[in-house]
Amino acid sequence: MQRIDDRIKRGGDDDSLIGSVVDWVMAQALRDTTIEDLFEGCCLRLRSAGLPIARGYIAFRTLHPLYSAMGLTWELGNGVKTVGMSHDASRDEVWRRSPFYFMLSKDISLLRRRLTGEGAIHDFPLMTDLRDDGYTDTLCYAIHFEESTPGDTEARGILGTWSCDIKAGFSDSDIRSLIRVQNRLAVACKVIIKSQIAQNISTTYLGSNAGQRVLKGQIKRGDGEKIHAVIWYSDLRNSTALADMMPEEDYLDLLNGYFESTAGAIIDNGGDVLLLIGDAVLGIFPFTENRTQAETGELAVKAAYDALERIKELNTCACSNGKCEASFGLGLHVGNVMFGNIGLPDRLQFTTVGPAVNEVARLEALTKDLGKEILMSKEFAEIVGRQCMPMGKHQLRGIEEKREVYTMGD
Repeated sequence: MQRIDDRIKRGGDDDSLIGSVVDWVMAQALRDTTIEDLFEGCCLRLRSAGLPIARGYIAFRTLHPLYSAMGLTWELGNGVKTVGMSHDASRDEVWRRSPFYFMLSKDISLLRRRLTGEGAIHDFPLMTDLRDDGYTDTLCYAIHFEESTPGDTEARGILGTWSCDIKAGFSDSDIRSLIRVQNRLAVACKVIIKSQIAQNISTTYLGSNAGQRVLKGQIKRGDGEKIHAVIWYSDLRNSTALADMMPEEDYLDLLNGYFESTAGAIIDNGGDVLLLIGDAVLGIFPFTENRTQAETGELAVKAAYDALERIKELNTCACSNGKCEASFGLGLHVGNVMFGNIGLPDRLQFTTVGPAVNEVARLEALTKDLGKEILMSKEFAEIVGRQCMPMGKHQLRGIEEKREVYTMGD
């Protein structure tokens, strides 16, 4: 009799405790909570309410340039680990052998497997893995976010498992409580996932800085501000000839490699990529209170050298595969730019405009005539904490007065 009483205290029969978990989960849907904090908080509160979960897992589809889905695993004492799944993961044999693929293809929302003892079933590799990790019982679930066709294995929603490591496994009351909580968890996850997808899309297509500004409300035409910054403008050399002579797939590979080399170098060295214009890259390194102008200029110089090294590696690989090499010209300038929304009232572009932007583009065009990969304005050379080589005064197209031009010193 004592063992039964202990079981009731341990399990999910205390409706007020489970209700408090449900209330907390739903409250998170109204707050700026990460999905990692939501999931870990939910698992810890379920433990506090007496449910014997020792492991929890959720997975969901997303819109991200690198990942088709995300998976979060919580383990008692280890916190949450997040893993991105590549875009070909859904076709992988591991996915097809999972209980989730089976559940979706058969339109099953719940699947329970005891992992040890007389009633143990290991009909999926996951069950064997969980048993080997010390778990005794697991409950798998699939919750759809929208109406889906039975058998649709690509439907959006939440896939998850709850696992325990006690000999008795889950009680019936435990399972009722888990079902009650996981339905609310799916609601909160849906809200956060939609917010995260908006973040992913805005960052992918606008850049992190502009994306954050738009999501925070700068969405009307004319919204923006004046920024004092280092301006980067690079352009792929001989792009028209390369596009004509190369197969389309090879040219796209070269173009992507060029963007990874230049735009990637900007981002990795603290700058923001504003636009990918055909085969040109427009980026900025804003001046801030946290660093001097010389430090900001040095970040741009490091990014430039980083881009040159990346292009060199790209070309080494291209040569070994008998493909065309890539090269680019780069202009660096300093000036005030207007950073904000321009365009039609209902079709906008968040970008940088101003005379300084035009000047840096003309500076880059001069790299071809002077045979230099990098050219800098006098304004940029004056803030850089390294020796620059003067290239004389030159006329930049569309600019009345000649400008002093510099390149990197040896």
